[in-house]
Amino acid sequence: MTAKISYDEVEVGTELPAQSFPVSRATLVRYAGASGDFNPIHWNEKFAKEVGLPDVIAHGMFTMAEAIRVVTDWAGDPGAVAEYGVRFTKPVIVPNDETGALIEVSAKVAAKLDDDDRTVRVDLTAMSTGQKVLGMSRAVVRLA
Repeated sequence: MTAKISYDEVEVGTELPAQSFPVSRATLVRYAGASGDFNPIHWNEKFAKEVGLPDVIAHGMFTMAEAIRVVTDWAGDPGAVAEYGVRFTKPVIVPNDETGALIEVSAKVAAKLDDDDRTVRVDLTAMSTGQKVLGMSRAVVRLA
């Protein structure tokens, strides 16, 4: 696969389609099984509260992975992401109810980096319950 978005057609300031990602306790259990990260702060409410958290929290790497989906869906190819990094600023709190949590992600092209390499920097904003959960969330994307 290659990126479906053309470097020549993208401008700085281009907004990517925003997306929302629901997170339930069941989602966290499935992610724990797939990742091997069975830390009880991600599934055991009693333990999470004993260590000072308000409730069970989503895995940081899960949150990071959900956020980059905005970029990979836009580019049309997950392999187009050449670099990706974030700072974890707040946890995604996942209550034990029918609703769970919601990660809301928006992104925009912040810079055209290299005409020869056809790369752009995309800055992402990831929010949950009105709070930014990822800081300095940036991806370098190689476009068509």
